[in-house]
Amino acid sequence: MQQQAPGEGEALEVWIDQDLCTGDGICAQYAPEVFELDIDGLAYVKGPDDALLQAPGAATPVPLPLLTDVVDSARECPGECIHVRRVQDGAEVYGPDAE
Repeated sequence: MQQQAPGEGEALEVWIDQDLCTGDGICAQYAPEVFELDIDGLAYVKGPDDALLQAPGAATPVPLPLLTDVVDSARECPGECIHVRRVQDGAEVYGPDAE
């Protein structure tokens, strides 16, 4: 039996801690549908309407087809500022606070 990766098959959301963002843009390269750099040089998540969500802690749903790209972004981020959590209970499954 194949074991599921954390978060697979569950509703997930992603947010960025701009206080830790280094502005490298790796996230926007991996998943431009989800992440974008703003004029301040920091990365933000985009809402379903493609608008940047600039409020601190603003989260957006992770589309299932982009899960791998979003997870790779969190793993490769030099600022360790990308957090992917379950919508159901808020537990972080990928990112610096994941267990």
